[in-house]
Amino acid sequence: MKKCYLLPGLLTACCLLANDVIALTGVVVTSQGKAIAGAKITLVGEGLEVVSDDLGQFTVPQERVDELHVAAPGFSHQVIHLHEQDDLSEPLTITMQVSAIEQVDVIGLPLHASTMESAQPISVISGEELRSKQASTLGETLANEVGVNTSYFGPVASSPIIRGLDGPRVLITQNGLDVGDVSRIGPDHVVSTEASTAKQIEILRGPATLFFGSGAIGGVVNVVDDRVPSDNQFKGAYTLSHNTVANQNDVSAAITSGVVDLAIHADGFWRENDDYRIPVPAERDHENEQVTGEHTLENSAGDSYGGNLGASWLLDKGYVGLSFGTLDKLNGVPGHHHGEEHDDANAEEAEHVEEGRVLSELSQDRWQLISEIALDAGWLAGINTRAGYTDYRHTELHELDTGARIPETEFSSTTQQLRIDLLQRELGGWRGATSLEFAEDELDVQGEEAFTPYTETQRYALAIMEEKHAGSLLWQLGARVEHVSLDAVASENGDALPAVEKAQLQQQFTPVSLSFGTVWDFHPSYNLGISLTHAERAASAGELFAAGPHTATGTYELGAIYAIAEDEEGPHITLGTAPQMERSANIDLSLRKHQGTVGFVLNAFYNNINNYYYLANTGLDTHELFSHEEPAGAEAEAEHEAHDLPVYLYQQNDAALYGLEAEVFWQISSNWKARFWGDALRARLRDGTHLPRMPAHRLATQWLYQYSSWSFDLNAVHTFEQNELAPLETPSDAYTLVDAQLSYSLPGVKHRASVFLKGENLTNEEARLHTSFLKDLAPIPGRGFRIGIRGEW
Repeated sequence: MKKCYLLPGLLTACCLLANDVIALTGVVVTSQGKAIAGAKITLVGEGLEVVSDDLGQFTVPQERVDELHVAAPGFSHQVIHLHEQDDLSEPLTITMQVSAIEQVDVIGLPLHASTMESAQPISVISGEELRSKQASTLGETLANEVGVNTSYFGPVASSPIIRGLDGPRVLITQNGLDVGDVSRIGPDHVVSTEASTAKQIEILRGPATLFFGSGAIGGVVNVVDDRVPSDNQFKGAYTLSHNTVANQNDVSAAITSGVVDLAIHADGFWRENDDYRIPVPAERDHENEQVTGEHTLENSAGDSYGGNLGASWLLDKGYVGLSFGTLDKLNGVPGHHHGEEHDDANAEEAEHVEEGRVLSELSQDRWQLISEIALDAGWLAGINTRAGYTDYRHTELHELDTGARIPETEFSSTTQQLRIDLLQRELGGWRGATSLEFAEDELDVQGEEAFTPYTETQRYALAIMEEKHAGSLLWQLGARVEHVSLDAVASENGDALPAVEKAQLQQQFTPVSLSFGTVWDFHPSYNLGISLTHAERAASAGELFAAGPHTATGTYELGAIYAIAEDEEGPHITLGTAPQMERSANIDLSLRKHQGTVGFVLNAFYNNINNYYYLANTGLDTHELFSHEEPAGAEAEAEHEAHDLPVYLYQQNDAALYGLEAEVFWQISSNWKARFWGDALRARLRDGTHLPRMPAHRLATQWLYQYSSWSFDLNAVHTFEQNELAPLETPSDAYTLVDAQLSYSLPGVKHRASVFLKGENLTNEEARLHTSFLKDLAPIPGRGFRIGIRGEW
């Protein structure tokens, strides 16, 4: 939307009065009465935002506006209700209170929300903090956020895990729309979004099904960028860096500008790296734990590049814009071994295939149309529209010793999505939005590891969200109903699977989600948030229809439509019972102190999930399951022993996940600031069995010192031993990671620019993440230093 920089002078007032709009003037000041320049005053429901001038003054149209949201860096947000003010003919004085917590508004929701003004726990990373935490994958970028871990399939692929949930339960979005990749069906698949050109990343912990659908039953990570610009103010950012741990080079840049009513945005990035250095041999040696020296994680090199171009037509109260983006990645897949040979290969070539590298080649083209238009049409305050089309292709390649690359498996998908939010003007104190959504995904997997059949998924949804301010209470209500249909084609993988009837391959679900929440400002500095959610989730294509080897996880996977029976001939695959929807009952409690030099956020949550989908180890391997279908003989026996995979079956059971999260912020002085945080999680099935790959407890601290042009940042994160294990899991040792960053703002430069030196894993600690399928094959990178320059206008 357009940002209006207004001087509270006669000209502005006259212009407003000429249009029969009553003008409201005001000033934003500190508790000591000093003017705050650059404070943002948002007219809720009007699609308009003004910014205070150098004297802290602003002017807004008063007509039909009752609620103002005021935000300024370093201060706690203020909510102003005009009907509670004594005399609006006089300038309004808004006094802001200092806050040790940086409070940022959330962009990806149809209703106004911030990190301190929501019943549900929300985190937002933006600005310099985001630039400092930027990594080559989204999972690593967010790995040290409270309640968030990473699946870590080596440094080339990692997805966020929110409160122990990942895969199809955590939705990754770009500007509120699904990223449209296959990262939700396997940990070795890269998330096709880029943090280096983002302006902020929003994390919704806990069920976010009301806003984003049943695939967000565990939470949402929304990456926000300016590819569709909302204004034509000139702004830009760039980063150039080199990291020694993998000889990695990064370049990224973004710029937004325009003329008159046209806004234009362009951004791009390029990154390449060699194999990562690690502190110990990649494969864990349980007998000799004292191995030291320099080592590398084989096949972890990669390169990637991408860019976006977008333009918007700016209106008096909103904008309409379109963007096109492209992304290309080529990287090795560490710990990835194929067990099959090519039918047309001779013995010598087969040996090369076994020893050759496995590569992942990804390409994606993405269109987005976004519009936000404020209206004055009775109850309708505005219409926000988001539409996206994504064409995604991902090929796994075998690179022979000769350099030739042989395609093994190809994943391709197309995603179409349309969401329309109808913003409701305040009626009887309630303000809200009605959301209509349609989405269609087509997933096709071809090749030797085609463990998921071709599937077309369609989703239709209607959602209503309402909120009301009543004194010291903010009430939030919501409901969503969805219809999800999955239509699959039987997989032809050559194994002895039962004939699948059309009924099994056409699954339909109707998830219903309900939410109630309240935020109680029981003290000017404190609030208490309570959120109760009933959420339902339709199973994904992989959970339902999987039937084949998933080499990334080293398993042979069977979907929930199958079962394993045993008779006199031995174990064999049969059809199972009808799959059920997951049903989650979630409660979140949040206590926040958001004013003063000490602030904190304390969260407690309990999530009970009925019909929880999980991969259960059947105790069988592929030889045992299929041996009675194969010819006997010593040669066949030897081949099976070489290529056996454990058989895992998607089953459903009731599960409970509960835990604590805490963050404490301390503004020690104008130069010193400290942050302490920690999280703890328990996750069990109904019978008391622990769920696999659950994050261990963590405690961490961060110290930031700023003096003149210098800034120093020190981080230490201690991850405790994980010994609450699922069947056949091994424990994971504790470890402590220490990072530090020193930056210097360059003088005499017309824009903000700084050079920086960042040290990562300074103690060269061996750290193996319990959440990773490659825990015993790929420790995190060793000691490395990143040097670079970054700037912004």
